[in-house]
Amino acid sequence: MSRSIDPWGTVKIKDYDRLIEVFGIQPFRDIKLLLARRGLPISLHMRRGIIFGHRDFDKFLEAVSRGERAAVLTGFMPSGKFHLGHKLTVDQLIYYQRELGVKVFVALADAEAYAVRRIPRKQAIRVAVEEYVASMIALGLDPEKTEFYFQTNRGTPYYRLIQLASGKVTQSEFEAIYGDITPAKVVSALTQAADILHVELDEYGGYRWVVVPIGADQDPHMRLTRDLAERLSQEISLNKPSATYHKLIRGLDGGKMSSSRPDYTIFLTDPLDVARKKLMAALTGGRATAEEQRRLGGVPEACTVYDLYLFGLVQSDEELARIYEECRSGKLLCGKCKRYAWTLLEEFLRRVQERLPEARETAWRIVDAPRF
Repeated sequence: MSRSIDPWGTVKIKDYDRLIEVFGIQPFRDIKLLLARRGLPISLHMRRGIIFGHRDFDKFLEAVSRGERAAVLTGFMPSGKFHLGHKLTVDQLIYYQRELGVKVFVALADAEAYAVRRIPRKQAIRVAVEEYVASMIALGLDPEKTEFYFQTNRGTPYYRLIQLASGKVTQSEFEAIYGDITPAKVVSALTQAADILHVELDEYGGYRWVVVPIGADQDPHMRLTRDLAERLSQEISLNKPSATYHKLIRGLDGGKMSSSRPDYTIFLTDPLDVARKKLMAALTGGRATAEEQRRLGGVPEACTVYDLYLFGLVQSDEELARIYEECRSGKLLCGKCKRYAWTLLEEFLRRVQERLPEARETAWRIVDAPRF
C-alpha cells in the first residue's frame, strides 16, 4: 500500500487491516469492549465492523464520562447530490447526538468545493442547504442540537487558525502526506484543519475534546490536523482531535460510490423508478447461471447488494446472517435477493423523500448562507 492517499480522488481501499498497519490507526475492537463496560449501546456500524479503527477515541469517551465539553465534527463538500455513502456519516452523528449527548458541528465545505472542484459559489451554497443540510435533517439529525456552518462564513479566529497553521508545516511534509499537491489543495487541507480545531477555541464553545468520524480515505487530513494541533499548542491550548474510521460503501458496479458516478450511486432524491433500475443492474456475487449458483453458492463479499444490507438497509443482525448464509449455500438467487432489497430501499427512500420538503424549509431557516 502506498504511503499516501489522495482524499480528493477515487481511491478504492480493499485491505483495511493493511491500512491500520501502514498508518498507525488503532483497531476498534477495544472500543466496543469499553462501550459495553460503560453501558453504552454499540451502534450497527460498530457491531458489523464497518467502523474499524480510531485514533484516541478512548480518550474522547473518558472525557465525555467526566462531563467535559465534547463535540463531534464532520464536513461535507457540496459538489454533488447526497447519497447513501454520505448517510453512513450522518448515522454516526445521530448516534453521538442521541447516545453521548455531545454537540454536533457540520462544516459545509464551500471553500473546498470552489477551490478544488471549481463549483460555482451560488451552486455550492444551494446544494449545501437543499441537498446536504436538508437530507441530514430528514434522516433524523436534530437541527436544534447541530451547528451547520459554511467555511467561507466563519469568523476571524477560524481564519487566524488557517494562517497560523500555514507556518507549522512544510511543502515536503504536504507531499509526504498527500503525494501530488496543488495550491488549492494546500489551502483546502489547512481549512479542514481549522474546521476540526476551531471548536476547541472559547469563541466557538471551547469544546476541548473533539471526535471526527471519517472514511478511511480521509486519514491524510486527520494526520495533518493532529500534527498541527501539537505544534500550535505551544501558542494556543489545543488537544489532538480524535477520529473514528469507517469502511467505504461500494458503488453498484463495485467501484466508489460517488456523486460523480450517478449510474452506480443511490441518491436520496432519486425518483423511485430510477433507483430501482440502478439496483436491478447492480453487480452481485452470483454465478454465471442459476444452476451453478445453486451448486456452488454465491459470494456475498463480492456483492454490492449485500453491501446495502450490511451498511444498514437490513437492521437486524439475525436477518443479515440469514441472507448471508442463504447466499453462500445457493438457496438465495440474485434475482430474488435484488427484489427483496428493493422493497427495503423503496420504503426507506419514500420515507426520506416525504420529509425532505419540510426539511429544506428548516435548512434555509437555520443556516446562515454566505452573501457572495
